Amino acid sequence: MRRVFVDTGGFVGLLVAEDRMHVRAQELFGAASRDRWTLVTTNAVVVETYSVLLARARDGRRAAVAFLDAIDASSAALNVERILVADETAAAALVRAHTDKSYSLCDALSFVVMERLDVTEAIAFDRHFREYARFTIL
Repeated sequence: MRRVFVDTGGFVGLLVAEDRMHVRAQELFGAASRDRWTLVTTNAVVVETYSVLLARARDGRRAAVAFLDAIDASSAALNVERILVADETAAAALVRAHTDKSYSLCDALSFVVMERLDVTEAIAFDRHFREYARFTIL
């Protein structure tokens, strides 16, 4: 079964019609549904997405809470991986080591978890995923 990581940009692109990646996100999530991909994200991405929706969606609070409801309802199609202490340590080391990059800690956590779970593809519109260059960005 195909496992694909979903970053904050993927969720926001899908849920915010005004987002510049909305159409592409719809295409990717449509393919995920049609082809029964297992989607993977982290609890850190859930927290970040909630915050971004609060700030950017037209009715921010409603959109953010609806996102949480959708996460709860989609447990069969979406695996929310919890961040481990070892992930936090590795992510902090990663941002310290990549002195030429401005990865967020959430991005670094995503990279570490993807590597731990051997997930090689991502729905991500953040340039940092491309810069990290270890995954296939859909």
